[in-house]
Amino acid sequence: MARYAMVIDLRKCVGCDGCTVACRTEWDVPIGHSRTWVNHSGAIGEFPNVYSTNFVAQCNHCDEPACVPPCPTGATFQEKNGIVRVNTDLCIGCGYCVEACPYDARYINPITNKVDKCDFCIERLQEGLQPACVTTCTANAKFFGDLEDRNSIVYKKVFEEGAWRNENENAAIGPNVYYLGTKNQLEIVKAKYGPRKSRLVTPSQMWKDIIKPFILGMVGVTFIGQAIAFFNQLRKGEEPIDD
Repeated sequence: MARYAMVIDLRKCVGCDGCTVACRTEWDVPIGHSRTWVNHSGAIGEFPNVYSTNFVAQCNHCDEPACVPPCPTGATFQEKNGIVRVNTDLCIGCGYCVEACPYDARYINPITNKVDKCDFCIERLQEGLQPACVTTCTANAKFFGDLEDRNSIVYKKVFEEGAWRNENENAAIGPNVYYLGTKNQLEIVKAKYGPRKSRLVTPSQMWKDIIKPFILGMVGVTFIGQAIAFFNQLRKGEEPIDD
């Protein structure tokens, strides 16, 4: 079984946004949203030590996708080949998966009210074609293939050239979009474009961070109110009222 992945060489990327345009055209992505996009870091550092990078981002098709468990209908699912997809017939547009994704790689389509994102152009793959963004990249900075195939270009770039995954303690979930770049470029990515913590509030977080403090606060307020009433009665020389 194939295990698909993508490698992006930041040393080659010229920031032309050709991949974004190709993807938007191929999949009719609405204005203001993207399945893949390019971040331009701008100059970082002080002269003469000034660096910059163009950082191409998209769904990472993680080994353990954080977006799958929160979906209440099973609309977000993972194929055996690793591609994370959205079944629009099941999607109710609740946005739970959008909040859960640490890479902000999902959006709710304002026309369909369904979640959309990169799916590695799976329909093109089924026709024996490469993803639209790969074939359009003018700098030949994007590579796509099977990590299980030792002869594939992504296998060589990941396991022989040591391509890097954009993950940290907030999202150690095995992203399958890898990056090649200079040390300075990768440091910029880590500092500016690393995965965030999930904004999705889980039941355990709800209890720990919201419900439990609220209950304890209410108990404390009730106790203080009863204590004030008791001492007021004592001050007035009244017998405390037994409940």
